[in-house]
Amino acid sequence: MNKNYFAAIMAGGVGSRFWPSSRESMPKQFIDITGSGETLLQQTVRRVSQLVPIEHVLIVSNKKYRSLILDQLPQLRPEQLLLEPSRNNTGPCVALTALHIRAKNENGVFAMLPSDHIIKNETTFISATKMGFEKAASQNAIVTLGITPTRPDTGYGYIDFDAESREGEIFKVRSFKEKPAIDTAREYLTQGSYVWNAGIFIWSVATILKAFASSDTNILNVLSHDLSKFGTTEEQDYIDQVYPDTTKISVDFAILEKAKNVYTIPVDIGWSDLGTWNSLYQYLSNAEEDNVLLSNKVHVSNARGNLIKIKDPDKLVIIKDMDDFIIVDEGDVLLIYPREKEQEIKEIRTRFAKGAYE
Repeated sequence: MNKNYFAAIMAGGVGSRFWPSSRESMPKQFIDITGSGETLLQQTVRRVSQLVPIEHVLIVSNKKYRSLILDQLPQLRPEQLLLEPSRNNTGPCVALTALHIRAKNENGVFAMLPSDHIIKNETTFISATKMGFEKAASQNAIVTLGITPTRPDTGYGYIDFDAESREGEIFKVRSFKEKPAIDTAREYLTQGSYVWNAGIFIWSVATILKAFASSDTNILNVLSHDLSKFGTTEEQDYIDQVYPDTTKISVDFAILEKAKNVYTIPVDIGWSDLGTWNSLYQYLSNAEEDNVLLSNKVHVSNARGNLIKIKDPDKLVIIKDMDDFIIVDEGDVLLIYPREKEQEIKEIRTRFAKGAYE
């Protein structure tokens, strides 16, 4: 494996749309939400360890999850955790990671990717990411994996690429598009030069820090107050002090939508961002009328299109004459909600998830 390659996994989110299973104290990336035997974070680490040495895998998360991460990933050393004292979005997260890696290897090239995505076709993912590493290592290029869309989805941002700019499997990006209306999403699919933005990026530390220097000086100025602290035992105390003062902004807004050197590799990797109960249902179901049963003692009759998750393996659950519901029993919270209204769950969590229910 290339000694200059690193992988940084973002694992600081709360996963509020997966309430009541995902809580502030135990977000979805630390849960075996799919019933595979691995948490989403563990799956992601296993996947990227095929690309970079395990000692070059970094976890970027909130300080409160330090023990959870080390418990789930005993193969990592504590110094492989970059712990944020505040949630300031992905812009500062990327800049922090770049400065940390540069202190260890000024020729470093790293992939930045979420901890809570599902990728069924790992062989294609590995091949495309290696291609992205090679591009980012040899040129002043920001590379992103673009997911070949399978439907006109309004829940994802899109990447518009220049189909005539082909370099092997890599294309120049023309622009990033926000989540579209359904008619616009259908038009994107018709044109054939749009892919979903999965939030998987590859860049050298030199390239991304140059981008921050020209596009968002606040973040870099705040974090660079004392560069001598990076890569030392004083780094965490330093980050605790300065990080909260960085601008709260996504890397998309801070860098990508302004940059002219962005490229994409369109891929079909069986990707799902598992952002909602519905996305989990779609990932696990074979057909729209299927029930997805994430529990052993569930019996259904004249019921279809339901997702049912019961925490207690010994609880007997019997359901009849119910279609298209999310049914989640976490012991202290029972959620029964129409799948078509799942966008309300985030607000429901805000209203009811207080104290122990957070």
